[in-house]
Amino acid sequence: MRFYSNIPHRFATRLLADALVVTAIVLLALLGLSVRETVNRLVVVPQGVRETGGAVQSGFQDAADAVGDVPIIGGDLSDAFESAGNGSGGRVESLGQEGIDRTHRLADLLGLLVFGLPAAAILVWYLPPRLALARRITVASQVLDDRTSPERRRLIAMRAAFALPFETLLRHTPDPVGDLAAERYDGLIAAVLDDSGLRR
Repeated sequence: MRFYSNIPHRFATRLLADALVVTAIVLLALLGLSVRETVNRLVVVPQGVRETGGAVQSGFQDAADAVGDVPIIGGDLSDAFESAGNGSGGRVESLGQEGIDRTHRLADLLGLLVFGLPAAAILVWYLPPRLALARRITVASQVLDDRTSPERRRLIAMRAAFALPFETLLRHTPDPVGDLAAERYDGLIAAVLDDSGLRR
């Protein structure tokens, strides 16, 4: 597959367009990563909740350890403190962890959306005509090879004289029909190649 014309100004124009599309996609990727990082910073709130729950649970556990050796009621008090710690601090810690997980998922989703939707739109808009152009240049480079036979040169020159706009022909020869009649095919073949984005 041939992706670029060998005519310098067309090559430069197409290369610049390709570079702009790649640059736009890279910038969108960086923007998506930036959004993801920014949303991930919001995780400090659920982290604080988780740490608070852990501290409450740890406090109740310390209290349970302290009263565990009290005669007669120590075991019951210790169990009550542990249960209270698990019920209050454990629940808060679990909610904090759930908040952290949801924040990370939201950050991933938003980053992907900020990158993915515009990048997909750019590629859907740019790639089909770009690939069609590459196919056209590839086919033209194979079909318009005039070195194989004099008859092929004549047919290519006829195609130029009969199908190309007159202003395109005049850029390559002052008398397209006269060149065809006199079997001077170089200018006509050059016009066809130029029209296809190629040159010898």
